[in-house]
Parts: sequence; C-alpha cells; structure tokens
Amino acid sequence: MAGQKTDQRDVYVGQRIAEQRRKASLTQRRVAQSFGMSAAQLQKYEKGTNRISAVHLDIFSRMTGVPMDYFFKGMPRNDDFIAPGFSEPEQASLGEGRLKELAEILGRHITENFSEEARRDVAAAIRALESKLNG
Repeated sequence: MAGQKTDQRDVYVGQRIAEQRRKASLTQRRVAQSFGMSAAQLQKYEKGTNRISAVHLDIFSRMTGVPMDYFFKGMPRNDDFIAPGFSEPEQASLGEGRLKELAEILGRHITENFSEEARRDVAAAIRALESKLNG
C-alpha cells in the first residue's frame, strides 16, 4: 500500500497474526509460501512494519481457522469514528420474553423451510434439551 504509513493498528494486527501462526504451529516460511512471498515480508507484517492486505489476511484466517474479526478486536483506534457496517453495536441479552419471541420466529422458519424428517430431528433435540433443563 504505497504511500501509507503504518501505525499502532498495523503493529496490533501483526502481533495477532504472529500469535495465531505460532498457535497453529505454522512457520513463517509456510505461511509466506501460501501468500506467494518471502518469509522476510511476512515478518514485516508481523512486526507491523508493512500493512497486510485484506486478501492475505483472509487466506491466513482460513489457514488458522480464526475469524477475520479476531485480528481487529481490541485494536487501538486513531479516531472516534465508527464506520457503518464495520462495527456492530453490542446486542442486549435475551430476556425471558425475548427468548419466547425468538422461539416463535425459529419455529415458524423451521416449519416453513425444513423437511418433515428435519423437523422431527429438531423436535427431538428440543425434547432432549427440555429433559436436561428440568433435571
């Protein structure tokens, strides 16, 4: 990304990449080969010296089984602006009334979209859950 300077956000993402690479027991060389680059270039991403592209981050995400948002959660911000669509507000927990509403919506969806066999499987799972919850 020519012309753009890296900052603490790139360092943060790079640290998360290095952490997940080690957890997945992947070498820098192995990851770099999948990106089609040198291990030295990957090292620059991990240190935050260079900014990683979205495409490479997606490839790495799939290699390690870690969702893309993991690399950005807790990332320091340079401003107070939250771009629409990139940051979901925290959702309120489901209270008793909302759980019942959710169950009705889910039941309607299952009735309209699932086969008879799949509906029986869902009903059996619900009975098993009810049995566990009631003792």
